[in-house]
Amino acid sequence: MSRAAKSSTTKKSTAKPPRSRAMQTRSGSHMAALAAADGLPATLRRGLPKSIVPELATLVAAPPVGSEWLHEIKLDGYRLICRLDRQGARLLTRRQLDWTRRFPQLAGAVESLGLETAIFDGEVVVLDPAGVSSFQDLQTALSNGATKRFVYYLFDLLYLEGYDLRERPLIERKELLAQVLAGQGPASPLRHSEHLLGNGPEFFHQCCRRGLEGIVSKRIDRPYREGRGRDWLKTKCVQREEFVIGGFTEPASSRLGLGAILVGYFDRPGHLLYAGRVGTGFSASMLVSLRNKLKRLARQDSPFANLTLREAGRGVHWVDPRLVCQVEFTNWTRAHVLRHPSFQGLREDLPAKAVVRDAPVPRGLAEDAPSPRTRLQGASLPHRRATRSINAVDVENPAAAPRTAAARRAKSR
Repeated sequence: MSRAAKSSTTKKSTAKPPRSRAMQTRSGSHMAALAAADGLPATLRRGLPKSIVPELATLVAAPPVGSEWLHEIKLDGYRLICRLDRQGARLLTRRQLDWTRRFPQLAGAVESLGLETAIFDGEVVVLDPAGVSSFQDLQTALSNGATKRFVYYLFDLLYLEGYDLRERPLIERKELLAQVLAGQGPASPLRHSEHLLGNGPEFFHQCCRRGLEGIVSKRIDRPYREGRGRDWLKTKCVQREEFVIGGFTEPASSRLGLGAILVGYFDRPGHLLYAGRVGTGFSASMLVSLRNKLKRLARQDSPFANLTLREAGRGVHWVDPRLVCQVEFTNWTRAHVLRHPSFQGLREDLPAKAVVRDAPVPRGLAEDAPSPRTRLQGASLPHRRATRSINAVDVENPAAAPRTAAARRAKSR
């Protein structure tokens, strides 16, 4: 036997088996999902897209009303697109950065679904004991290597086994997604992001009472549209936004690292506008590591278009506006400065130039007329149940609440 033949034989014996062999282990739920996909129009048969620009939600002051909207709990984590092909699963950020190595167990969980090609949209989070996602806990888990705490909530299915689903109505995509994820046990890090159909204002108020960040409302009859639009709307209970760091101050007393960071956001012409100082929410280790990161970005002049050194005062060090952080705050002052801001963590998944002020759009401008062909299918709350668990958080059934209240009144007579 020649060397080439021997080499070829060795390569064949050590080569990784193709992922298609995993198809033999498909569960009944996966086969049902494939059967549903086979019923889709042949016009949806296309190759797997190389990249996806995520659909983004527009901030509004109040949630939309109507049964043409579904509502999900707003998650506080990293938005990641998962692209699955015969080579395996890849997790991609909004900037198209490959974060598969950061979350290998999540990629492995997607590969174990028994599918050959698919694209999922979702968010990686860490849940606190109450089942609420926490960005700070996510940062801590990443730093400590606590990989078992990561949960990947999937809320959309954009491609499945040769079919491009982006032009299909959202409710159909979510129905397929539920079938694909059916049968995932409690040990699986993959979760289906559940929703309520209609009753948005009541659901929003319940989420706020439970200390959640807010809700995301989506038109059930619309396709997946890349970029920010008005088919997806977000309503916040707690003010959390991303800001760019443009400077920092020296620490006082026995504090290490830095005193506070100066943050801002970009306006449409591209000017960095000052939004205030953030001096709380830091761990001791973060103060030191953040100081080291910012020292490498030092510059002589202010990066803010509306703040000079004289206005900022002594002890300020300017930096190039490259690092993005997440900040929680109570409100904006009339001078357009953050009130009671608290640092939540760095956002490595977002480019600085993409950080703009997230001002709510009036309801009338955010909502379109309902489609006459809207399908009222999906996971609306059953009327007979008073409560339901949505993403591990118990909420009352808005439709059943009046009946429950009437029953309590009748019982008390």
